[in-house]
Amino acid sequence: MNILLWHVHGSWTTSFVQGPHTYVVPVTPGRGPDGRGRARTWDWPATVVELPPERLRAADLDLVVLQRPHEEELATAWLGRRPGRDLPAVYLEHNAPDGRVPDTRHPVADRADLRLVHVTHFNRLFWDAGATHTTVIEHGIVDPGHRYTGRLPRAAVVVNEPVRRGRTTGTDLLPALAEAAPLDVFGMGTEGLAAHLALPPDRCRTQDLPQSLLHREMADRRVYLHPVRWTSLGLSLLEAMHLGMPVVALATTEAARAVPPGAGVVSTRPEVLAEAVRHYLADPAAAVTDGFRARQAALDRYGLKRFLTDWNHVIEEVCA
Repeated sequence: MNILLWHVHGSWTTSFVQGPHTYVVPVTPGRGPDGRGRARTWDWPATVVELPPERLRAADLDLVVLQRPHEEELATAWLGRRPGRDLPAVYLEHNAPDGRVPDTRHPVADRADLRLVHVTHFNRLFWDAGATHTTVIEHGIVDPGHRYTGRLPRAAVVVNEPVRRGRTTGTDLLPALAEAAPLDVFGMGTEGLAAHLALPPDRCRTQDLPQSLLHREMADRRVYLHPVRWTSLGLSLLEAMHLGMPVVALATTEAARAVPPGAGVVSTRPEVLAEAVRHYLADPAAAVTDGFRARQAALDRYGLKRFLTDWNHVIEEVCA
């Protein structure tokens, strides 16, 4: 099948395009948010094809995957066909709701003409979708392999824009956690984080790396720390587990389900997280053992084969 989708979330799309279809991604001259085209920092197969908006109207498409509210209008304008009415459509919701949680109405609530797919059960529970047919397809990860060395007694944190997003990403928790272990914070928009938190540079280092380098750098840190308060389910957490890292995470949104006992420490108490980080720094053997359990749990629940199988079932149902 030929599937149109926008390049919105690179990590999720990297897994999705490993399937048996042709994936058409819009590309615009400036490669802005509505036309990024093919990824430049992820490895995508040749079945991902770029098309400019002016060529989409003549494209042979079987399905549209919408991921943002305004994409339905874009698709109608660029294709000359309305998703859901003239062309089968799925709306993929990546995020947990904002605003008056748990009373937030979903943008496609009470729609009979498309399928709403959530990436976590937590999301489906908290979004009010009305009568819209909803499905959960949990994340799947392209396995980066067991790379864990833990040779550096530091904690890896992966988060985008921690200064701007503040409490959402648990940025306010980092100073206390940095007392337990020096932090290496990876992601976009992390510049100036140490100064913002009044931390010495050696206690909080930042870097933005492509995924190929990020995985290697993460795996060299002793423990993965996930301080995010409100997110759907950070794919970096699942990637860390695949790498064989022990994880220490806030027990918020879907994290408590994603990290089983023995794979790390999950708690709503920051002081418990700090103590867990200290434990792993002091006991490398425990970090190796729990990291192995984390990898096995991630492979079992968030493997790529299951993810693609679930998506193929939904695609066949929607396009039937």
